[in-house]
Amino acid sequence: MNTMKTGSRKLVWLWLFSLCLMGTSLNGNAQGKLKNSRVLIYTKNGKGYVHDNIASAVASIKQMAVENSFTADVSDDAAVFTEVNLKKYQMLIFTSTNNDVFDTDDQRVAFRRYIEAGGGFVGVHSVTGTERNWKWFKMMLGETFSWHAKFQKFGVKKLDATHASMEGVPALWEREDECYFGKELYPGIKVLMAHDISTLDTKDKKQDSAINFNMGSYANYYPAVWCQQFEGGNIWVTTLGHSKESYQDPVYKNHLLQGIKYMASQYKGLNYAKAHAVGKDDPLK
Repeated sequence: MNTMKTGSRKLVWLWLFSLCLMGTSLNGNAQGKLKNSRVLIYTKNGKGYVHDNIASAVASIKQMAVENSFTADVSDDAAVFTEVNLKKYQMLIFTSTNNDVFDTDDQRVAFRRYIEAGGGFVGVHSVTGTERNWKWFKMMLGETFSWHAKFQKFGVKKLDATHASMEGVPALWEREDECYFGKELYPGIKVLMAHDISTLDTKDKKQDSAINFNMGSYANYYPAVWCQQFEGGNIWVTTLGHSKESYQDPVYKNHLLQGIKYMASQYKGLNYAKAHAVGKDDPLK
């Protein structure tokens, strides 16, 4: 009887130990895949509002690159979007891009085929206002921008504490930012964090009305951070990060770094045999 209990205890301890090793392996795998990788930070904006946070975001990510042993190239030139050039990168990071950021449809097709081949995409803050007239791009993002509440302090709730990109992110995160809303939401996204609508300032009747209108059929919470697998590629988007100061805030920097690490862990190489698009508006496969 005692022998059986001892054997059972050993099995339990072995199981727990293997789980710990698995967790360590997964975290190490994410870090390991980021190390020595190469990413493109893209910052081009079309006609319209341009955020003053872009230089701060670029500096912050380049610092992450030094600290985590990966290479970060930076460009605001749409000419980088060719199949030959994009093959260098494990992921593309669009930080506060807005409106039309490609010059030609050939560049759009090159971007689309990169995603279809298994590329990664990280979108930051106003990225949801990018390429508002390109249906495929909006589905890839997960939504397109509709409106944001004024810059203020409000709450953001972590919905999936087990997701790899949520490591070290507060369960209830009170921060000063812009609460973004979107339209044309794509149903494939997995929401990781949500704006807590009840914490927004509704004293201004005009803003309160706009909040209720833009929430659509959502109730108390609205998507803030999400990811998805889309047409062969991997996507991670955060709508947070309006202020320049965000990119020096350790909590926000960790949030962004965890998203980048997660995307690195999902990268399995580019296989252009799986890229099917000939035109930017070809149907989903």
